Amino acid sequence: MLKVIRARNQERAWQKQYDSHAPKEGDVAQDFELYDTDGKNSIRLSDFMGKKPVALIFGSYT
Repeated sequence: MLKVIRARNQERAWQKQYDSHAPKEGDVAQDFELYDTDGKNSIRLSDFMGKKPVALIFGSYT
């Protein structure tokens, strides 16, 4: 049980340390560039600035 409590406390300390660096609601996202699945055409997040909402979903769809 003591191991579980220590692990939980370590996780909370880690989270508290890095939460201050996380983006806040209303922050402007950093610009970045990605390529399509062919690797030929690039698109930048800033291409959508002021035009339409963007949802970024990272994960595996298998």
